[in-house]
Amino acid sequence: MSVVGSPGAARGPGAAGGSAPHEAHPAGNLAVAARGLTRVYEVRRGVLRKPGRLQAVGGISFAIEAGRTLAVVGESGCGKSTLARVVAMIEPPSAGELLLGGVDAVHAAPTERRKLRKTAQMVFQNPYGSLNPRKRIGAILEAPLEINTTLDAAARSERARAMLAKVGLRPEHYERYPHMFSGGQRQRIAIARALMLEPALVVADEPVSALDVSVQAQVLNLMADLQRDLGLAYLFISHDLAVVRYLAHEVLVMYLGLALEQGAKERIFARPLHPYTQALLASTPGLAGTPRLQRIVLKGELPSPLDPPQGCVFSTRCPHAIARCRDERPSPRLLDERLVACHLAENFLESGHTADRNPGLRSSQPSL
Repeated sequence: MSVVGSPGAARGPGAAGGSAPHEAHPAGNLAVAARGLTRVYEVRRGVLRKPGRLQAVGGISFAIEAGRTLAVVGESGCGKSTLARVVAMIEPPSAGELLLGGVDAVHAAPTERRKLRKTAQMVFQNPYGSLNPRKRIGAILEAPLEINTTLDAAARSERARAMLAKVGLRPEHYERYPHMFSGGQRQRIAIARALMLEPALVVADEPVSALDVSVQAQVLNLMADLQRDLGLAYLFISHDLAVVRYLAHEVLVMYLGLALEQGAKERIFARPLHPYTQALLASTPGLAGTPRLQRIVLKGELPSPLDPPQGCVFSTRCPHAIARCRDERPSPRLLDERLVACHLAENFLESGHTADRNPGLRSSQPSL
């Protein structure tokens, strides 16, 4: 499913200028495509018991074009970060296809995989833990070039300094250590490091969740500027739906490793068709311009991924579940220009009962 749409929120302050030797990827190029991507772990449960099978990612499919953003949302433990690590080639998939720039990244030879890793880089959640405290910023930025290119020291230094300017940092920061920077500055450095190899795809795993709200706005503006200038594709992992609404073009809602709803941001925010998506949106206050959703209280805990429900994985918590939901697992199908995995989705579309403009209604569950 191709990413469609465009960021729909007004921009805030904090955009950075500068230039760097990075060529923009032409619009319309497919940066990444995943088909049935699966990641399964074996979990030991004692000497006399067979290992358990934990499916962290179960058959996820998507495609992201250059200059577009796919946001993956869901509760903690739903498989978002595992999906990010698989797409960034940090972990191998157990099944499925992963194409980076049209090249098969799953069955590629070791030399080809080494080249492909340069096309997909990752920005991690914690800016305090992702930078080596013993190295200066210049050395941190030059390390990817030293490992993956034949550039000499002078050329590496020039590109690192140019990238610092691109992310809004000053030349004197080149010689400093990570502990001398704020959280927002460290995340700018992490973004700069991810861009040193000129990737087509940046996988951002909760890149602003550890930052203050004002700093979040600055980093998000920076990411939007870089995407516009360089034609980057983003796989953006987040639990903050306000952030997703600002940056994303398409949204993928995950639950227990599966995609429950996927489509253009505008359609999902305007009228979610899966009960879990409805609960997520109802639990997020203060989304200006979004109709208030009916209060939805989800009972129970997230099922164990070692023993998922037989039917719909959300059936144990869904207030609308029927017998069919508990017995038969729904496959994602196209409805109202988005994919939704729910037996009752047509009922929600026809009734339109998900939107409730009463400003007095408040949501409670779930907690992301």
